[in-house]
This record gives sequence, structure tokens and C-alpha cells, in this order.
Amino acid sequence: NSSESHNCAKSILTSDRLQIVVTLSVFFNETWEAANCANCLKNNSEELSNSTVEFLDLFNKSLTCFEHNLQGQMVYLSPNNYTEVCKNCNETYKMLNDLYNNLQRMNRQGGESGHSTHLCIDVEDAMNITRKLWSRTFNCSVPCSDTVPVIAVSSFILFLPIVFYLSSFLHSKQKKRILILPKRIQSNASLVNIQEKYS
Repeated sequence: NSSESHNCAKSILTSDRLQIVVTLSVFFNETWEAANCANCLKNNSEELSNSTVEFLDLFNKSLTCFEHNLQGQMVYLSPNNYTEVCKNCNETYKMLNDLYNNLQRMNRQGGESGHSTHLCIDVEDAMNITRKLWSRTFNCSVPCSDTVPVIAVSSFILFLPIVFYLSSFLHSKQKKRILILPKRIQSNASLVNIQEKYS
């Protein structure tokens, strides 16, 4: 009876003392939601979204590049010298990083999945692994393109007080101090009178 099917399912699922089926179902649903797994799919279907497939493909290329540049060179490399990896994999890493930033931006606006929260855990973990390898393990750093403008603006701001005080010194009128000597005729006369009394 279709009207009783819900009650039947409920009684079967909750028949044991631990309610293991319900507990597992709640656990997996909460894990799915917390990991934002739906954000890797096309509108909650079972198929990965195009952006996720593109990201995972580029992620695999980055790891392959890391491995390829490390093979056969480990004997010659000191622990802090991974210049070949940094040089040869820079383009791939930059593309992966840019794609991740674009996915984050797209996801905030709704993206392919229709959700506007974080990216799914697979994409975030993959990017975290890559960034950790790039910065901590290989000690690679991408030079910041904003360095020159920041230094120029900072220098200009630091130089402003010097310009201000120098210009105020040069453009202000320097008044010459004229010392006026006081007349001390009376004081001298009284001094003479005092001397005459005692002499």
C-alpha cells in the first residue's frame, strides 16, 4: 500500500537499537554537504563539471611536471635546490593557480553547479597540495609583479616631508635680527654716585 510505504520504511530503518542505517545516512549526507561535493558536479548530477575536469587535468599535468623534473636529478640536487622544477614547471603551476582563482570567482557568482559556497573539497585539497609542494618543498616563489610600483610609491611618500621642509626653508623670508641696545645712561649715573659715596 503506497500510503503506508513511508511508515513501513521508517519502521524498518529504525527497527534496531543503534539505528545504524539512519546514523550512516545522516553521516554521509553531512559529509557530502560539508565537503561541498555538489560543487564538483553539473547541477547535482553524477557527471563532473567541465571546470572540475579541466582543473583536475591541469593538476595532474603539474604533478607530472614535478615528477619528471625530479627524476634522475635527486642525486645531484641538494635539499633546497630545485631550480629546474621551478623553472620548467612555472608555466603549468601558474596556469593551475589562475584557473583555481577563476573557479573561486565563478563559484561565488553561482558557477556551473548552481551553488554559491566554497569549491568542492577535491579541488581545494588538490590546490593546497600543489601550493605546499611549490612553496615549501621546492621553495619556488613567483616574483610579484607589483614590486616596482610599490617601491616607487613608498619612496615618493617617504621623500615628501624632505621636499616640504626644503621648499618651505627656501621660499620663506629670512628676517634679519636687529639687536637694539638699551640705553643705560641712568643706570651708569647711579653706579657712579654709589662709587663716589664709598670712595
